[in-house]
Amino acid sequence: MFDVTPISDITENGVRKASFATCGITCSVQIDIETEGDTIRRVSFVKGCDGNTKGVARLCEGRKVQDVIGILEGINCKGRGTSCPDQLARALKQL
Repeated sequence: MFDVTPISDITENGVRKASFATCGITCSVQIDIETEGDTIRRVSFVKGCDGNTKGVARLCEGRKVQDVIGILEGINCKGRGTSCPDQLARALKQL
């Protein structure tokens, strides 16, 4: 119900670049993720609360994918049942 939808997923020079459309009830509409192995290199959100999404993205950089999933999974925003951080965790689970 709150799952993200893959838009693109390519790997170049060992860096995986994937984009996901969010479920439609969060402020962000898309999440772009770059990973190298099991480490997050970069995250960016399209739309959403600018400062908050930039902060979440920066906190994820350099961390292991599984660690970030454990931290962000299940965060609820305004009773929606999901949030921008939860959508990121859902996207990371699909990688």
